[in-house]
Amino acid sequence: MVHVILPALIPDIKQVYKAYFAAFHNDPMGEIMLQILFPGVNTDSDEFREQHAKGTLDWWHHSDTQYTYKCVDTDNGDIVGMGLMDVFLRRRSAEERVNHGVTWLEGDARKRAEAVLNPLNQDVHVIGVLPEQQGKQAGRVMVTWGLDFCDSLNLPLYFEASPSTVGLYEKVGYQRLKEKIVHKAEVLGTETDIEVPLMVRMPKAANGMGFYEWKEKGYPSFNQVTGPSKQMKL
Repeated sequence: MVHVILPALIPDIKQVYKAYFAAFHNDPMGEIMLQILFPGVNTDSDEFREQHAKGTLDWWHHSDTQYTYKCVDTDNGDIVGMGLMDVFLRRRSAEERVNHGVTWLEGDARKRAEAVLNPLNQDVHVIGVLPEQQGKQAGRVMVTWGLDFCDSLNLPLYFEASPSTVGLYEKVGYQRLKEKIVHKAEVLGTETDIEVPLMVRMPKAANGMGFYEWKEKGYPSFNQVTGPSKQMKL
């Protein structure tokens, strides 16, 4: 079995998000997030998936930083996983960094969702694999592909892991940051608070420089190869 990472196409939207929703439903933190983002909604219904696909297509027409990728099993052409990635090739202005919040919700539901999402600084992006394909290397292929992409552009790569997946990221070279996000139980509706590990992976062009050393130096660019400073978030 060989997996390849390719850009997702318009006809792929429903299948890509089949992997997204299945992966979230199969993960404790992911299931909580779905309940917060889509309260009272059956995310497996045909009606919801149709509306979600239309909303996704509209987003693709407007976003100029976020990219959607698919993980394909080359034996049969099936999409078995997906990923969302923001690539920032220049510093964003204050206006560009404005968080417009969870615009599809209203009232208390919106306040709750934004209380969870806003601390993540809009980096709530995803690597998701169909549950029946987990453990068959698709997830590792997607994670290591991200590392190769990071190295090809000489950009630091950032990720908010889930408690259940942080070990995989550490095994392939991510550094767990000392900063962390803690979601309060009263907001999540859980018995205890849940900690979200924050990860970073420096490109090979950093020549061994760690994240905190890079930060102390004022986030210098790796312009010996790439020129102007660039940032990427996955």
